[in-house]
Amino acid sequence: MTERERRKADAELVSPVGLRAGLNRAQLDALATLEQFGWRLRFVRRPMFLDPIPVVFDKGGTVFVVIESDGSLNDKPGFAIRN
Repeated sequence: MTERERRKADAELVSPVGLRAGLNRAQLDALATLEQFGWRLRFVRRPMFLDPIPVVFDKGGTVFVVIESDGSLNDKPGFAIRN
């Protein structure tokens, strides 16, 4: 009995352009600055009826921050990330 994996991501959402879709100008500016220092946009949480929440990881992939809608960084976003 094989089960289908239901957590497959859409290719357009995983692409760099798809990840940035829906982010506002302040978030995009903050992301551009972070990318200059080696940080990488790993995924974007998209809660229903709320603004997208971009999650950015450092070079080593161990530290993450959330870019708030005003462009500020939040290192204690109130949710855990699974390994």
